Amino acid sequence: MTADVTGRPERHPAEAYTLRLPEHPRPIVILGAGGIVKDAHLPAYRKAGYPVWGIVNRTVARAQALADEYGIAHVFGTVAEAVAAAPADAVYDIALMPEQYLETLEQLPDGAPVLIQKPLGQTLAEGEALRDLCHRKRLIAAVNTQLRFAPYVAEARRLIADGVIGDLVDLEIRVSVDTPWHLFPNVFGLERLEINMHSVHYVDLIRSFLGDPDSVSAVTLPHPDKPEIANTRSLIVMRYRDRPVRVTISTNHDHAFGSAHEESFIKWEGTAGAIRAQMGLLLDYPDGGPDSLELALLEDREAGWRPVPFEGSWFPDAFIGSMGAVQRFVEGSVPTLPTSVDDVLRTMAVVEAAYESQDTEGVGLGSTMVDP
Repeated sequence: MTADVTGRPERHPAEAYTLRLPEHPRPIVILGAGGIVKDAHLPAYRKAGYPVWGIVNRTVARAQALADEYGIAHVFGTVAEAVAAAPADAVYDIALMPEQYLETLEQLPDGAPVLIQKPLGQTLAEGEALRDLCHRKRLIAAVNTQLRFAPYVAEARRLIADGVIGDLVDLEIRVSVDTPWHLFPNVFGLERLEINMHSVHYVDLIRSFLGDPDSVSAVTLPHPDKPEIANTRSLIVMRYRDRPVRVTISTNHDHAFGSAHEESFIKWEGTAGAIRAQMGLLLDYPDGGPDSLELALLEDREAGWRPVPFEGSWFPDAFIGSMGAVQRFVEGSVPTLPTSVDDVLRTMAVVEAAYESQDTEGVGLGSTMVDP
């Protein structure tokens, strides 16, 4: 008997994933003026026509430089100053390090819409504390897990929801690149790095398609030549007990052997076809390589892999979608907020389980080995 797959979560994506712009964009107050704001938030908001009302940074000169470049009228040195002057309908965009989230959220007006940069804390316990604070202050809070909104992901999501590749049986994400860690000095000395700060994108993306896994297995390791970096290579297996789907995440940020065999892709395989998205951003970061999206169908094998058109890239376009989801939910044009703190806390639970799996080192062979 063939299983009824029409009820699978990937067949019913949230309306916010359609990437339409909000009908009435609210003014944005950006808290932080680091590289991600310069490289992604501000270019995305300019492209979408989102109004950025103000920007905040302890080093005011840094915020002022971005304000001058992007025509932002208001610059502040503290969150309190910005909140006191901001419009009542402002959306707050937090682009700080996780250890600053609690203090920052506490200063926002009760009931305010807010987009929090990932990850939602460095541990599950920190994420729970952030969730609880958001509930207490009645914040309309989402997490900027923006890979969900990358244009090639959005198009793949549409094809999968339409049943083009049948029932998903395999979802693989593989990254093998030479990551320039010197561009991210804030990560040096963190107890957790690769899964928390990078593979969290992939864990979250998989959850957005398949829902919560039943269990997680993981290995995450440092490189012996980089003692200042907690871990740089991970393998994560997410298990879904009631369906025959293999889900793997493989990341290696130490592939320093040239571009010939670098990899950066998401691949969805189904009973009727497959989709492969190349994430060009991670190839030769930060310059990036080409993005691509391809489709292959079993009913037309002779055609092979065919390109699927889409517009935009992860940076900056995905940030249009993540901010847009918050704004659309607040204005009432979509019924749900798929990246809410409550949902992304479940991503952090998977991350926590992955680190616990690394600590327990899997199933030992002492009791199962047979002496020769």
